[in-house]
Amino acid sequence: MKKLPIYTFFIILLFSYSLNASNENLYKKLNTFGDVFETIRSNYVSDVDEEDVIEAAINGMLQSLDPHSSYMDLENYRDMQEQTDGKFGGLGIEVTSESGYVKIISPIDGTPGAKAGVEPGDYITHIDDENIFGLSLTESVDKLRGLVGTTVKLKIVREGEDEPLEISITRAIITVEAVKFRREGNVGYIKLISFSEQADRGIKKAINNLQTEIGTDKLIGYILDLRNNPGGLLGQSISVTNNFLNSGEIVSTKGRDKSNIGSFKATKGDLTKNKPIIVLINRGSASASEIVAGALQDHKRAIIIGEQSYGKGSVQTVFPLNDKSAIRLTTALYYTPSGDSIHKIGITPDIEVLKSKDPDNKIDNQLEYALNLLTKDQIVK
Repeated sequence: MKKLPIYTFFIILLFSYSLNASNENLYKKLNTFGDVFETIRSNYVSDVDEEDVIEAAINGMLQSLDPHSSYMDLENYRDMQEQTDGKFGGLGIEVTSESGYVKIISPIDGTPGAKAGVEPGDYITHIDDENIFGLSLTESVDKLRGLVGTTVKLKIVREGEDEPLEISITRAIITVEAVKFRREGNVGYIKLISFSEQADRGIKKAINNLQTEIGTDKLIGYILDLRNNPGGLLGQSISVTNNFLNSGEIVSTKGRDKSNIGSFKATKGDLTKNKPIIVLINRGSASASEIVAGALQDHKRAIIIGEQSYGKGSVQTVFPLNDKSAIRLTTALYYTPSGDSIHKIGITPDIEVLKSKDPDNKIDNQLEYALNLLTKDQIVK
């Protein structure tokens, strides 16, 4: 049996959809889309890959909604699944699209991007000397990917810098350890790097080990470091927050579909035994990080120190498709317990402490401030 060309299937799809479309203008637009596709196929200066053209159209449709909705082909979908598992290849940077360029949400600590000096808020304008203005986020991300061990050259525009910066980064297999911890005197320091599937388990381990090492009676309090944490799984943000609360709402979500409307509440069992907590945030703290910081701030369970966070208050749901590709679609906005949306706003710290801009200053002034606040017993329980 002779296979029908792909455009025939596409026209059939348009026709079947139009039968159910009550809006005449929509019907005309769908017909126009089919006309454009056929014109490209017949008249473009060189042969085109018809499937690539349709995938580009799908991605353009999603990207027109917001920077966080996108199409993932089989390879990109697989990469996304590896990231939530905590292991993937690449540069170790979380990105979005803004003003026609790629904007850095956050470099993940310990990855090639962070070691090379990429900072939250940076704009990538060129990849390997190619101007990426106008490319979709998926197209730009594809250019950032490559074989492990190869180097990519980025041209970056950074606020406060007169001239663009050129940064070279060597791609690597990245295994993100979700949680790192250590004692700072009698203070427990916990660095939460990403909200992968390992996050809640890592937080529980950190709290337990710090209580054993320092001693519950001697332990003054905890510093939860969420700086440059780009977020991750919504469920993990809820579980992590639950470790520090005994009751109350953690976060609520509101979307068009009833399945995306909900409220998530804490259950009894503050693992820190009500010890004082300081949370560190910065411009690279986004999404799930902001859920944790916002909940602990609203319940007056922690003092938030640092800089205004990124402001990504939307929830993306992944919908697998029949051909094993998928779409990532924004389906809800989330709200802090006080009812505030942080979308495009961010979490405002209780105490603003800007990162020192002295390149020769190796002291982490934000962490030092938090330690001094805890050890001087200035926190009221």
